[in-house]
Amino acid sequence: MASNGIAMPLEATTPVNIDKYADTHPRVHELIRTRWSPRAFSSRAVSDEDLKIVLEAARWAASCYNEQPWRFFVGRKSDPEAHARFVDILVPANQVWAKSAPVLIIMAAKRTFSHNGSPNYYGLHDAGQALAHLMLQANALGLHAHAMAGFDRDKARQEIGIPDDYDLGAAVVLGYLGNPDQLPEQTRKAEVAKRQRKPLDEIAFGSHWNEPLAL
Repeated sequence: MASNGIAMPLEATTPVNIDKYADTHPRVHELIRTRWSPRAFSSRAVSDEDLKIVLEAARWAASCYNEQPWRFFVGRKSDPEAHARFVDILVPANQVWAKSAPVLIIMAAKRTFSHNGSPNYYGLHDAGQALAHLMLQANALGLHAHAMAGFDRDKARQEIGIPDDYDLGAAVVLGYLGNPDQLPEQTRKAEVAKRQRKPLDEIAFGSHWNEPLAL
């Protein structure tokens, strides 16, 4: 039980900064309320078992025609050469903090359906669902994940050998929370700031554009 009376996720093994609790409806699940995207990561290794579990969670996401278009490419500090290549794929501003994390992931999605070769316009959408599964499962294990747009897609395609039939989705950092004091000042300020989201009435509407939804 957290100090403010909010129950912590039973599965979590890493304390969550209470300032990062989502200010939302109290019945929203704790895994969602406590999921956030840190930049301060510990160098503590992620076990093979935990990595397998988060990838298994991603595997069971829903997808159009059950295509499962997502592909996750993993660079770990236990393989220094692979980890260094993945760090190099990131933009410099992300390399500064992401290099500390033990696991880096590049996500891609197949552009066409396997059963008939027609365009799959929902591949990245479905891959995003798989990534959300991965991130929530990571949180359940006491881990955290941070998805990034800041990476070189052409370099990722070349370094990993990703075919042209795949779109690049996101780069992901996975690991345990580190000390915010290890971050540059501006990044540290963002790390400890309270989380913010648009109000519900700016993103959810009735059956017409901008029509208020009565809830």
